Amino acid sequence: MAKRTFSSFEIFLIFLLVITTGITVALLSLLFITSGTIENHTDSGFPSTQGPPATQSPPATQGSAAPQNSTPSRGPTTTQASPTPSTPEPTLFQNFSGYHIGVGRADCTGQVSDINLMGYAKTGQYARGILTRLYSRAFIMAEPDGSNRIVFVSIDIGMVSQRLRLEVLSRLQNKYSSLYRRDNVILSGTHTHSGPAGYFQYTTFVIASEGFSNRTFEYMVTGIVESIEIAHKNMKPGKIFINKGTVDGAQINRSPTSYLWNPQSERARYSSNTDKEMVLLKMVDLNGEELGLISWFAIHPVSMKNTNHLVNSDNVGYASYLFEQEKNKGYLPGEGPYVAAFASSNLGDVSPNVLGPQCTNTGESCDNANSSCPIGGPSMCVAMGPGQDMFESTQIIGRIIYDKAKELYESASQEVTGPLASAHQWVNMTDVTVWLNSTHTVKTCKPALGYSFAAGTIDGFGTVSFTQGMTEGDSFWDTLRDQVLGKPSEEIKECHKPKPVLLQTGELLNPHPWHPDIVDVQIVTLGFLAITAIPGEFTTMSGRRLRQAVREEFEAYGMLNMTVVISGLCNVYTHYITTYEEYQAQRYEAASTIYGPHTLSAYIQLYRVLAKAIATDTVANLSSGPKPPFFEELMSPLIPNIVDRAPEGTTFGDVLLPANTIYRVGEVVEVTFVGANPKNSAENRTHQTFLTVEKYEATSATWQIMHNDASWETRFYWHKGSLGLSNATIQWHIPDTAQPGTYRIKYFGHSRKQDLLKPAVLLSFESTPSVFEVTTTW
Repeated sequence: MAKRTFSSFEIFLIFLLVITTGITVALLSLLFITSGTIENHTDSGFPSTQGPPATQSPPATQGSAAPQNSTPSRGPTTTQASPTPSTPEPTLFQNFSGYHIGVGRADCTGQVSDINLMGYAKTGQYARGILTRLYSRAFIMAEPDGSNRIVFVSIDIGMVSQRLRLEVLSRLQNKYSSLYRRDNVILSGTHTHSGPAGYFQYTTFVIASEGFSNRTFEYMVTGIVESIEIAHKNMKPGKIFINKGTVDGAQINRSPTSYLWNPQSERARYSSNTDKEMVLLKMVDLNGEELGLISWFAIHPVSMKNTNHLVNSDNVGYASYLFEQEKNKGYLPGEGPYVAAFASSNLGDVSPNVLGPQCTNTGESCDNANSSCPIGGPSMCVAMGPGQDMFESTQIIGRIIYDKAKELYESASQEVTGPLASAHQWVNMTDVTVWLNSTHTVKTCKPALGYSFAAGTIDGFGTVSFTQGMTEGDSFWDTLRDQVLGKPSEEIKECHKPKPVLLQTGELLNPHPWHPDIVDVQIVTLGFLAITAIPGEFTTMSGRRLRQAVREEFEAYGMLNMTVVISGLCNVYTHYITTYEEYQAQRYEAASTIYGPHTLSAYIQLYRVLAKAIATDTVANLSSGPKPPFFEELMSPLIPNIVDRAPEGTTFGDVLLPANTIYRVGEVVEVTFVGANPKNSAENRTHQTFLTVEKYEATSATWQIMHNDASWETRFYWHKGSLGLSNATIQWHIPDTAQPGTYRIKYFGHSRKQDLLKPAVLLSFESTPSVFEVTTTW
């Protein structure tokens, strides 16, 4: 092999990496408590904790958030007895055919500044404002007599972390005792890559988040719990209908060369290398009043690129926005009784960037095994969406999903009937014995990430010098890793073959484990519908194999014609799950399959156990499995809280650059204000939006709110200056539906103030805006 040489640029990057690594290790040593307490949880299946109080009574308008206690949580603390539920049970009627149904939605946005966005793991991709708010959408379904119930929650976040789930279950236990438990509550992330990070407890994700943000964690937990509380309070007798259909034009397979490693006989059973089927549930009460919908469809919410800095819910969030705005006429976004969730599925190798990977410097295709361009290499190979920019691409893909959902919703006629059931286990995924046949077994591995993990994907390129499809390591990077983190054991290297181990995360335990050992597996059934809650990102063929295996297991024990859906990013995050064959190609998804080549086979075996237990009514005999840890002390955010300052002679909210006096429909209104750090508003929630667009009504002499920061027509940009100075710019992209008249844009925020030797306080403020006219003609 020729001697490895480096360019001046690569030498600079290597030097920068070594310096950065040294600083990171030093900071970790200082900021972590390496012997952090691990709380063991009660046998009921979730931690007992008081924590900060949940919202005592959901607001009348869904989506609003009451002010919360900003005291940091110290994690679960043991209680002596289960508390008495503080919320009365809705009246249950036994003499009807259907289910009790409750729907609820609540804000879970968290920080929109000074925090990494979770998904791309791109250094420097900090939140700097908001395009749309993030919501938790909860659905409770109970049998007529209330004996069994299930909860499904779809959340506009990258993925559900184990810490998030444990805290939510703890607070549900405190409020409802054993009504909502680890086995009958599913928490599923939509997988938007434009939501805040900072809510994880395992070191890999804490480092990627640049710390644990209790501010965002509390905001998310409170929002999730509140959405369930609203659904619980609103339960009423109703019916559920199911429909299925094919969605065209919204997705491509981003690793088609890996897909081709699957057996040709298996591939021949399917018409596409992505799952195009959408499964949809329509919920109505006994009077036919529409309550909500849940849709499952496999697509990555990465229409918004890794150059984006605005918090938003991406393409599936836009589909929810369109559906809820249609059904909640007269309400602002995020308000109204109707709830529409577009949940994730087996999206691991599925991209919405339908024009495919192209070399940005030449325009030629780079759809090859290494996703590399002849000139410029992998960094030039980027998948393109259908729009002129990422905002338009997001809306185009979201509307395609919405249009199919609307079609299926309106024609849904097959009623879901039958009992409810749920099964859950915690499993040590590092030590699962997998039976390949009656005589041969294999094992799963301790977690490890491969070289191609660092390469990223065509939706978001990773690190220089790495490409997808790497089946051999590099002596330079191996040596650097060995010096900084230690050498991976021969056992872990052998177990993960042909993956070349870049990071032996399963052997890195300080300051806390770098990846989870204990993982949730869960199935809930609603009549003939089975929802498999998966703790990661299954590829297309992985999802197909799991669905088939679960369906066959149900059939073997008398439950025929089951519809099995994959619900992704649930309960705990474990990266990707490829097939054994796809694993051999070692593209990004395979390099990120952390428990080794037999991960999928292990999951199929585990979910078969759950399906059998439900089918044979032996769920009570299932072992709960080893309890996951809850780490008390985590790294604080690296970005400090500082006092906000306004320029001399101004105050927060003052207009720096006013709007023009007149605009036409289709133009963009832009106003810049003296700003303060938006993350303050994640603590002091006296304002429920950063902005409003208001229209003057002469007949009533009042200003009517037409849009808020949850509207796709508005954008809120925060520009961070030095020494606490900042500006806020608000844009309104005037829609075709805007009526002529007099308008104004208002800005709401909170400033951080701290006097000498006194604790910091957060002070709310709002702008005094200028007025402008909107006209359809000049």
